[in-house]
Amino acid sequence: MSLRRIVATASRVWCQLLHDSRTLGLIFFVPCALLVLMKFVFENQRATFNEIEPLMLGTFPLTIMFLITSITTLRERTTGTLDRLMTMPIAKLDFILGYALAFTLVAAIQAALATWLVIGLLAVPVAGGALPMLIGAILGAFLGTALGLFVSAFARTEFQAVQFLPVVIIPQLMTCGLFVARDRMASWLYYFSDFMPMTYSVDAMKRVRIESSWSSTLTHDFVVVVGVAIGVLVLGAITIRRRD
Repeated sequence: MSLRRIVATASRVWCQLLHDSRTLGLIFFVPCALLVLMKFVFENQRATFNEIEPLMLGTFPLTIMFLITSITTLRERTTGTLDRLMTMPIAKLDFILGYALAFTLVAAIQAALATWLVIGLLAVPVAGGALPMLIGAILGAFLGTALGLFVSAFARTEFQAVQFLPVVIIPQLMTCGLFVARDRMASWLYYFSDFMPMTYSVDAMKRVRIESSWSSTLTHDFVVVVGVAIGVLVLGAITIRRRD
């Protein structure tokens, strides 16, 4: 593993993103627009909105970064860029970590905008404050980046990459406790959600919303999210392959 090669890969991805206005709009504008839309969905239901909105920061950045990274990485393969990179002295892990670094930095900006929107513009009360919420949003986006990089190894077209969304993300979204409390689900779904990383991202946001102090449980949730993301990145480096 080479830090120089990781940074070089991340810089190349950054340059590509800066010239792709549609992708930047999807990363920065869409999550914020969806968060604002939720305000009107829960019109005249302020208490429900205040409860739901912070949890969206545990899901929207994750989902958007999953889509962006899976499609972008697949594009590297289909255009032959990945094959050309693999002829150079760059390890698979350097490639994966370079992409993860680039998109995590993008995700940090996205998370900062979304956190400012929720706490500042939309005035949602958060007992834990802005910093834990920002950290949670960034870690959720980091997890989405890792999952996107991993699944891109199993797709051959951009359409196939998008098809992983209902397989990887939607089941987590339905069972993470966002719509229905997990203890009210069927018992087998409750245990299923225990193994889904999005559950811990949403649980962390719940704690930040209602707890004024940083608890050990919050630390545990963040550690699980980071641990799964790192594990998925390592798997991504193992499974990445040249185009057939």
